[in-house]
Amino acid sequence: MKLLTWNIQWGLGLDGRVDLARIVRHARDLGDPDILCLQEVADNMPDLEGQGGADQFAELAALLPDHRPVIGAGVETYDEDGRRRRFGNLILSRLPVRQVIRHALPWPGTPGLNMPRTLIETMIEAPFGPVRVMTTHLEYFSGDLRALAVDAIRAAHEDGASRAVTLRETGAGPYAPTPASGSAILTGDFNMRPDDPTRMRLLAPFPDGTPAFRDAWVLRHGDVPHPPSFCIADRRYGEPHCADHVLVTGDLARRVAAIAYDTETRLSDHQPVLLTID
Repeated sequence: MKLLTWNIQWGLGLDGRVDLARIVRHARDLGDPDILCLQEVADNMPDLEGQGGADQFAELAALLPDHRPVIGAGVETYDEDGRRRRFGNLILSRLPVRQVIRHALPWPGTPGLNMPRTLIETMIEAPFGPVRVMTTHLEYFSGDLRALAVDAIRAAHEDGASRAVTLRETGAGPYAPTPASGSAILTGDFNMRPDDPTRMRLLAPFPDGTPAFRDAWVLRHGDVPHPPSFCIADRRYGEPHCADHVLVTGDLARRVAAIAYDTETRLSDHQPVLLTID
């Protein structure tokens, strides 16, 4: 199973062009991923450079007709004409999607620039069994909001794993049975470097034995530093560093066959990351 995570900056390349078709082509060229976890997808956001008001969630779904789209827009507002505006995350899966849960991450009143954020949790029928694939995009400007989000993500993972241990009674309609699994993959633009203490909390053990997350890069490459995934060419936000991450629960550690950061492309201000799970 191949999974790609990428903050696509609404398709805006460093050449100033917005082109979702080349985003999809590049993703396919990297490894034709079964699952794409995308951040910064926009719908009717003409204030963003080159966005033009298009519904990019629909466009990306049309460009990948063999993948099921799962939308998780943290921002949803309406313009003066009543047309919806959205900004957030998108999972596209060629593998069967059995369940979707959308988690609104904490967003208390906070000074400075910030926006509402979400975590998408999908139950995917992988070749090796059901696995919860999650993606998120954490706040850039506020460490306090990132810390609150990390606590919420840990709680969501704890809840998801508990459903595989304590089975619910099922019935008809919305009570129909769904797969449950403690196995999980967490991806996204965390807006944190690998050694950030808040990010390290994502890897902390759980007192109740919930499967803890492990860093997929470290599993394959040990002490080799994470490749940069942000600010490689555009240094407005600092020197090159890794802000985009893939974490897996410990039971999946032995299945991590490869993880690679594409540091060459300039189709976004972030770099795509490709995970291969056997």
